[in-house]
Amino acid sequence: MWFEADEIVELFRGYIPYYLLIALPIFIIISPVNPVGASHEFPVYRMQQYDLHGVSHGCRSSPVNLEARSVGGWGTSRHCVVTCLEDITSDQFREICTKAGALLIMLPRHITNLHEEMKKRMMDLEETMMLQEVSIPVYFAEWSPDLQYIVDDISRSFVSDDRAGSATEALMNSVSANGYQIVISTSQATARADVNIATIQGKLSGYGVEEKLPTIAIVAYYDSFGVAPELSFGADSNGSGISLLLELARLFSHLYSSPKSHARYNIIFLLSGAGKLNYQGSKKWLEDQLDGLDSSLIQDASYILCLDTVATSKNLYVHVSKPPRDGSPGALFIKELKDIAEHLYPSVTVDTVHKKINLAEEVLAWEHERYSIRRLPAFTLSSLKSHKDSIRASILDVRENVDVTHLAENTRVIAEALARHIFNLTSGEVFSGTLGVEIDSLRSWLDFLATQPRSAELLAEKSNSLVISLKDAMSRYLKEVKITYQTPDKRDPEFVFYDVTSAIVNVYSVKPAIFDLFLTFAIAVYLGLVYLVIQNFPTIYTTVCKIISSKKVRSQ
Repeated sequence: MWFEADEIVELFRGYIPYYLLIALPIFIIISPVNPVGASHEFPVYRMQQYDLHGVSHGCRSSPVNLEARSVGGWGTSRHCVVTCLEDITSDQFREICTKAGALLIMLPRHITNLHEEMKKRMMDLEETMMLQEVSIPVYFAEWSPDLQYIVDDISRSFVSDDRAGSATEALMNSVSANGYQIVISTSQATARADVNIATIQGKLSGYGVEEKLPTIAIVAYYDSFGVAPELSFGADSNGSGISLLLELARLFSHLYSSPKSHARYNIIFLLSGAGKLNYQGSKKWLEDQLDGLDSSLIQDASYILCLDTVATSKNLYVHVSKPPRDGSPGALFIKELKDIAEHLYPSVTVDTVHKKINLAEEVLAWEHERYSIRRLPAFTLSSLKSHKDSIRASILDVRENVDVTHLAENTRVIAEALARHIFNLTSGEVFSGTLGVEIDSLRSWLDFLATQPRSAELLAEKSNSLVISLKDAMSRYLKEVKITYQTPDKRDPEFVFYDVTSAIVNVYSVKPAIFDLFLTFAIAVYLGLVYLVIQNFPTIYTTVCKIISSKKVRSQ
C-alpha cells in the first residue's frame, strides 16, 4: 500500500524531529568513543631558568596552550612540538626555539640503559640547550605508555606540507589527523626573592695550640646541575664528592678522638652551595674568612683539597692552576697520592693536569680556582680529565651509572695519602681492618643523595631538609659545625633564581581547526540537500512512482 506524498511530507514535519531528539542521545551514549580517553594529565619539568652575572640562561616562559605537532609536522608559532629526546637534534632545537611556540620532550623509557653513542648525543643536546637564552617554554616529561601513544599518534597524523605529494594530500592529511591540544596552566615564571645558599663547615682541631698548627681544608659542593632542575640528580657530580668527604670526616674523627693518633694538623671540612653556579658558596665563604676582621685558619692553609666527580673511573686527576713548588705541603701530598695508589691498586693512575685560570670565562673550570684566585694553594681531585666533560651537567648522571667500587677505591687512596702526609709516614696503611673505608656507608650516602634532585634553586630556602641532613651527618664526626647563608645582592645580584620548575600538562584530544571548517561545510551541504528533498518530495515521489510503474509495465 502506497502512502500519498502529502502524508509523508506531513510525517517528516510532525513526528520524526521529535524521534531524533530521543535517538541522538542514545546513539551518543552507545558510541564507542571514550570521553575519558580524550584528556590526559602528566607531570612535566621545566627547563632551567636562571641569571648569572647578569646573563640570562635557559627558557624564559612557562604557560602553554597550543596545538601539538611532531618534529616533522610543525610550521608556525601556534604549534607546540612534542617529541622524544632521542629524536631531536641540536639544529632542530635551534629552529624550534626560533619559530615554534613551545617544546615538550619525552625522556627515554630506560634512561640508564642507553648505549654510549646515544648518551653522547643527548649530553651534547643538553649542552646546546643551555648555551643560549630560549624564549619559548621548554618542558620535559618522563616516559609513560599513554604519553608514548600520544607522541606516536602525533608523528603518524601530521605530515609537513613540504613532505606531502600535493596540496590536496596536505589538505586531506590535516583534515583526517587526530589533533591534541597541549595546555600547561601555570603562571609566568618570576624571580625568587627568598634565596638562601647554605654552606656547611666543621673541623677537627689538631693536637696543640690550634692557631699555630698547619691547616688542611677538604671541600666539595653539594648541588647538581642538568637541563631541568627537577631531573638533576648529580649522582657522580657531585654526589660522589659529598660521600667521599663524609667518609673522610668519619675516618679522621676516629683518629682525632684518641690522644695516641691525634695529629698536629687542623682539618676543615666544607660543603659549599651553588657550586654549579660558578662556586658561589666557596666565593662567599672565602670572603667571610679572609676579608673579615677576625683571623681565620684558612688564610695560612697548607692546601685546599676539592673533590669533584670522583667515581667515574679508577683513575684520578689532580687539577691545578699553578703546580705546587717542590717540597711544599701540596707537592708532598700529591706525591703520597701517587705512591699509595701504585701500592694499593697498581692499575690505578694518578696524573696531574695543569690549566691556567681563564678569568674571561663566565664560569670557572674547577672549584679550586676560587681559592687559587685568593692566592691559596689548592687543587681539585676528580676522575675526569677535563672540566668540559658533559656528565658534570647532565640529567643522565643517575645512580645506576655510578660504580661504588670505584668510589671506595678512590676514597681509600685519598684517605691513606692524607694520613701519610699528616702523620709523616713513609710506609704502612692507616685505614684497615675495623678502621677501614666502609663501602656500605658510601653506598648509603650515594643512594640518599642520588634519589632527590639537588639543583641549586631547589635547595635555596632556609632549613632545607637535605642541608639539615648533611649538617647532622657532619655533626656526628666534627666539631663547631655550622651553616652560613648567602643571599644575592638586591641591587646587583650575582645570580637570580626563578620559580615554576614543575607543572602538570593537560593533553586534550581534539580535531584541527581545518577539520571544523570542513565539517561545517559538509553539514551545511547535507542540511541543504535534506531541505531540498523535503521541499520537493511530492515531485520526487511522483517521479519515482512513475519509474516503478513503467518498469512493471515493461516486465509484463
